[in-house]
Amino acid sequence: MFRDTRAFSGFSVDDTDRAMTFYADTLGLRVSRDDAMGGLLTLHLAGDRDILVYPKDDHTPATYTVLNFPVDDIDRAVAELTARGVQFARYPGMPQDEQGIVRGNGPAIAWFTDPAGNVMSVLELK
Repeated sequence: MFRDTRAFSGFSVDDTDRAMTFYADTLGLRVSRDDAMGGLLTLHLAGDRDILVYPKDDHTPATYTVLNFPVDDIDRAVAELTARGVQFARYPGMPQDEQGIVRGNGPAIAWFTDPAGNVMSVLELK
């Protein structure tokens, strides 16, 4: 039934102005906004994969990773994001290094949140 559909994903935020600044300026993504739809944001990702980000008054941050950003060099990506003000999450019991990166159990990965508290990651794919 859905074999040839172009499905897309979405998640909520509490403030689309702050979200747009974060996604466009901090992460460097191409973002469009539709004020006729209440400030709906569209993240235009490579590979023609759009993600909807919609405002929700009673937003609760996702407790799982909503977006994963594959990178070639996780150390460089974490350093660049840190320089842009991104703080990487620390999780008790996780073997994270001083940068917040988990290594050696699958791809190297580090988590951070958007201004609405939604969890995202960078992970090194080789």
